[in-house]
Amino acid sequence: MTHFGRRLVMLLTKLAINALALVVVDAMFQGIWLDSTRATIAAAVVLALVNTYLRPLLLILTLPLTVLTLGLFTIVINAGLLLLVSWLIPQFHVATFWTAVGAALVISVISFLLNWFLQPNGVQIRTRRSRR
Repeated sequence: MTHFGRRLVMLLTKLAINALALVVVDAMFQGIWLDSTRATIAAAVVLALVNTYLRPLLLILTLPLTVLTLGLFTIVINAGLLLLVSWLIPQFHVATFWTAVGAALVISVISFLLNWFLQPNGVQIRTRRSRR
């Protein structure tokens, strides 16, 4: 598989992980709901874009506060980004900030576990030559 092909597969895998995480939080929290499958896919794509481009900037800008709170402010950033996605996608609803905090925690755990489990770089194959 070419380099481009591998990157495309990884991108689609990450989008599928985001979509699965959104479906899980939709089932877990009464204050979160998705109107359709199309809304789930759109929210997963926008969440991936926001996490790729906006989240690093916010982490840098809030670094002193994040250090002061021993990293816990990252949860607030994740919740805020989830609320932003719900504002950008009208068919994705998040009722309250605290619902967004809980959902952000669940999405983070699901994403971490699935990315860790599906990480192709973690697999190493070693061969040894026998000496005669």
